[in-house]
Amino acid sequence: QVQFVESGGGVAQPGGSLRLSCTVSGTAFDVYAMYWYRQASGKERELVASVTHTGTTDYADSVKGRFTISRGNNINTVYLQMNGLKPEDASIYLCMAHEFSGRNYWGQGTRVAVSS
Repeated sequence: QVQFVESGGGVAQPGGSLRLSCTVSGTAFDVYAMYWYRQASGKERELVASVTHTGTTDYADSVKGRFTISRGNNINTVYLQMNGLKPEDASIYLCMAHEFSGRNYWGQGTRVAVSS
């Protein structure tokens, strides 16, 4: 059974910062990469950032230079540091774990609001 613990969502002012964290665990669970997606109400799910087990990162153009994805001591824990938040960053942020086997597992999501 795979379990997620996500935290760090909340309300920030425009230009402010939040840090999301996600830890995934499970028996015989071998993570290749971790992803942060976001989905706002009425919009399609959008890939925000990713990090592989080797540390390679990638970002959506909309967050480059503002968001940073990083790992903990291993790939099973990831963080998303969000700086310079904009109203359009408000969304549900979802953590996704991609296994070497090809399977994907999703966290429950954490809400980010940006408001003055």
